[in-house]
Amino acid sequence: MKITNLYEAEKIDLRMEGAKNVQKQLPISARDGSPIFSFRVFTVHPGGHTPFHAHPFEHLNYIMAGRGAVVSETGEEHPLEAGDFILVLPNEKHQYKNTSGSGPFVMICAVPKEYE
Repeated sequence: MKITNLYEAEKIDLRMEGAKNVQKQLPISARDGSPIFSFRVFTVHPGGHTPFHAHPFEHLNYIMAGRGAVVSETGEEHPLEAGDFILVLPNEKHQYKNTSGSGPFVMICAVPKEYE
């Protein structure tokens, strides 16, 4: 068993093409012995967004704080707020944006440990 506190996990600037004003934390991962999942936490600052991308596995997201949107393959923006869950299917293009203009948009992203 491992217990960790998010506020003790290092925040690293996300350096991916297409990402802007995003930080990542990795509170639970393969390095902790997790056999299947990694839990990442992304903080998207005002005006920020993740890359518009796809990957060959599903991932699960939970919005912890703030307001934002997920952009679908068709370019449609779906509003999100704290308490929302999102399932992104394999190979489905998507992007997350902070739409609040004033505060952070924070989400948990669970992915296979190989993708952390």
